Amino acid sequence: MIVTALGCLAAAARHAPAQAPVRAPNENGRIPILEYHLVGERESRWSRSRENFRRDMELLYQRGYRPITVAQLVDGDIDVPAGLSPVVFTFDDAPPSQFRYVEHNGRLEVDSTSAVGIWLAFNRLHPDWKNRATFCLLSGAADGHAFFGEKGIEGQKSAWRFPKLRFLVDQGFELCGHTLWHANLSRYDARMVQEQIARGVLAIDSAVSGYRVRTFALPLGLWPRDRSLAARGSWKDPRTGMEVKYSFDAVLEVAGPPVPSPASAAFNPFALSRIQVTGGEPGKTLDQLDRRNDRFVSRGPGRIIRTGTATKQHGGTSTNRP
Repeated sequence: MIVTALGCLAAAARHAPAQAPVRAPNENGRIPILEYHLVGERESRWSRSRENFRRDMELLYQRGYRPITVAQLVDGDIDVPAGLSPVVFTFDDAPPSQFRYVEHNGRLEVDSTSAVGIWLAFNRLHPDWKNRATFCLLSGAADGHAFFGEKGIEGQKSAWRFPKLRFLVDQGFELCGHTLWHANLSRYDARMVQEQIARGVLAIDSAVSGYRVRTFALPLGLWPRDRSLAARGSWKDPRTGMEVKYSFDAVLEVAGPPVPSPASAAFNPFALSRIQVTGGEPGKTLDQLDRRNDRFVSRGPGRIIRTGTATKQHGGTSTNRP
């Protein structure tokens, strides 16, 4: 039985944030996609401190943002209330600091100090902050970057890797491909590129049978020489002869501005830029969007479709939820 640890957010519970101001709809505005890697004790180029990670969510919540997945973004399934704005959280590389288990008397609990534990505790305090984030996974990298830890690294057992992926899916999060071991795809031939991507997808399927991986994140933000192979391709296992195909609906880059609305002709799901969260981010980006009046604001849950320069909305929610 899995028991989620609530973490230590008592102060936030005592000081609930003011209600975010309701804004006029602007469904041609931009949407920030945030990029996290390690979540730990200290702040660094590739690490967000736990305290700042909590503050990021609180800041976004107070300023009227609610999370959606990459798959929802691509579908135009902007499932946030009227007057609020979507934000996409992505987590790269699957280190243990993003998702750890702790074992107490034979029972597994989500470590409250890991990113997933912090997120779930925040969701418990704010139920309208849904479990919607995209985890871009490595299945065989070093230092425990293998479905969130193995071989005792940071106390994580190899047997826990597959249950972690199933837990994320059950909670509503999205799983995303990121190659086997963070290969620099610009350095390899087409065969190796497809093997790295396809085997990463195959590993996810081994954990969550039949799961459709819709999103792929470029390691280091670098494209293969044949850019089309980042979106679709295949690999044949030389030992078994089994062919593994992949076909993504979205490809994530690294550094860049908030992306255009999925209603916009400028929206390109196969080259989605992200904001690396360090220092004063995401606050700087939120301020800039507000200054320019260029922030996507929802008119209410429903699917948005592209209709030239205008937006049109279909009621209901997406049936393609990851």
